Formats: sequence, structure tokens, C-alpha cells
Amino acid sequence: MKTYSNIITLSKNKRGIWDFDTVKGCESGLLHSINGCYNDCYAYKTAKRYGIDFSKSINRHFENYNHKQQIIKMIEKIDMPFIRIGCSGDPSEDWEHTISIIEQLKNSNQHTLFPLESRKQIVIITRHWKLLTENQLSRLKKYNVCINTSVSALDSNELIQNSLKQYNRLKPYCKSVLRVVTCDFNKENKTGYQLDLIQKELLKNELVIDTVFRPSKNNTLITNSIINTKKMSFMKSKSLVSKNNKKAFLGKCANCIEMCGINM
Repeated sequence: MKTYSNIITLSKNKRGIWDFDTVKGCESGLLHSINGCYNDCYAYKTAKRYGIDFSKSINRHFENYNHKQQIIKMIEKIDMPFIRIGCSGDPSEDWEHTISIIEQLKNSNQHTLFPLESRKQIVIITRHWKLLTENQLSRLKKYNVCINTSVSALDSNELIQNSLKQYNRLKPYCKSVLRVVTCDFNKENKTGYQLDLIQKELLKNELVIDTVFRPSKNNTLITNSIINTKKMSFMKSKSLVSKNNKKAFLGKCANCIEMCGINM
């Protein structure tokens, strides 16, 4: 199978998010679960469809100075107030590389003709497979970064505790958001009932985003009656979803109030 290119790009997905992944692929995620998080990673399934080896984490770089300046100009003109790192890979696979790219982007940005108020924010979505050092946190503090720590009641207790620890640890350094992948758990099922209790505790944290789980129909959570699902409109088609909160957003990102936490 082929791997992702090592050249960094800015691209817009179908939901309207501008992807600026510093790392593509997720070696740690696939080591943890054969089909990625919750045995149903959407990014893994997409990579597999295109013949890309998602188990290889590839660092992405600027080709040269001109390439970097071209991307900076593109970022300032996009139709969203932020770019997102962590769409098809986890930046925690190499925090040093990720922060280096942000530093290059932001330090060059200071010399553009764009006014300060027009400069886009950076949202990082991560599972914290590898942890930020104190030095790295201090460097991140200089920039306009919002970090979404992804977690779910479906995680092991060890992963949940680590996610909560990192989410709280980040607070003095940046806007720290807890991105909870939620499900409509079947409370008539013993496991579903227990997981629902864990989920309720996760949702009690401050600055929480409720992210709707979209499983495959053969996911064991469905076949074992642990979660409830139904077909709902998603983009231009119907998608199988497990929706805990009826008000949880499931549309194009431009219409989202939270904007991955930057508006919270």
C-alpha cells in the first residue's frame, strides 16, 4: 500500500473544514485497535478506500519558502475563522514537528500584510498518544491555539484518565476543549448502562463538545445491542448515527456555533 505524501497541504473537506495536518496516518491509534478508535475510525476507512496505509504516520513539511508563503496567503483568504490540525492523523505522533510547523506558520505570518484580527486560529484535535513536554507547552502558549482532547466512554479507563489529565494540564497554556465522542447507549443493556454513566460524567466538564458517533452497521457495539442507532440526514445522504443529544450538531461546519471550541 502507498503512504501519505510528506508535503503539507491545506485542503477543504466536504463538511467545510480546512485541513492542515502536520501528520497524516495514525500508527498509535491502529496499534491500539485494528480498525482505529472504537474499531470504526472514519479517517482509517477513508485511507483504506484509497489504498493508503493509515498505520504509517507521515510527517508533512513545507517544500520550500515559496510553498510556505503560498499556504499562508491561502489560509488568510479561507472562508472559515480557523484551520484544523488532526483530521486524518494525530499531531501527538510528533509534537515537536507539529509545533515547529505552527512556529513557521505563525512567525512568517507576523510579516504578512494581513492585519492581526484577520489571522486564523489553529485548532488541534488529538488523542494524546504521546505527551507534550513542559517546554513544548510553553512554546504553544505564544500562539492562538485551541486544543480539542478527544475522549469517549468507549475508551478504556486508562485512556479516559490520561485524556482528562491532559485536558486539565493544557488549561494554563491554551484554550482546552474536551471533545467527547458520544453514543445513545442502550440502558437496558448492562454494558450500555455502565457506559452511559461514564459518559454523563465526561459531559459534566467545562468547554465540552458533543461529537456524534457514526458507526458502521457491523460494529460490535450495534450487534451486541450496546448502542442505539438510526439513519439520519448527514451532508447529502443518509448516515447511521448513534446520537446521545438530539441537539448535537450534525451539519456543515460553517453552520456550527461552537466552531471546534473557538466560539466557546
